[in-house]
Amino acid sequence: MDEIDSLSIPLFTPLKQIFHPKGDVFHGMKKSDAGFEEFGEAYFTTVRCGEIKGWKKHTRMVMNLVVPVGSIRLYLREDASGAACQYTLGTDNYGRVTVPAGFWMAFEGVGDSLNLMLNLASIEHDPLEAVNVPPETFPFGEAK
Repeated sequence: MDEIDSLSIPLFTPLKQIFHPKGDVFHGMKKSDAGFEEFGEAYFTTVRCGEIKGWKKHTRMVMNLVVPVGSIRLYLREDASGAACQYTLGTDNYGRVTVPAGFWMAFEGVGDSLNLMLNLASIEHDPLEAVNVPPETFPFGEAK
């Protein structure tokens, strides 16, 4: 995890993996976990290696992002000129990032094959509560 000191949120939570010869278990979230507000919906998204999706800012939705398959780099910004951070999630760094409403987010597939992300969202999808801008709007990779 790379983070700028002035950015205290989003919250990174390491998650438990239980390895079993017949198939593994990857924990996602419990209602008692930090970052849980309420349940609106759960959905999966994929991103191909080298592709970037974003930027998007939710005005009401809290996202809880987990990558159980592959590897995805998340880019997060408080605003256009504010603090930025990035997290790379996947089986080598298995955890959940809680992104509060009001943060800009983009993400990039960095695993060679399938890169799958789960969003445990606080509200149901509402296209009117999110703002989308093209990837070139903000620079990538400046988070230290």
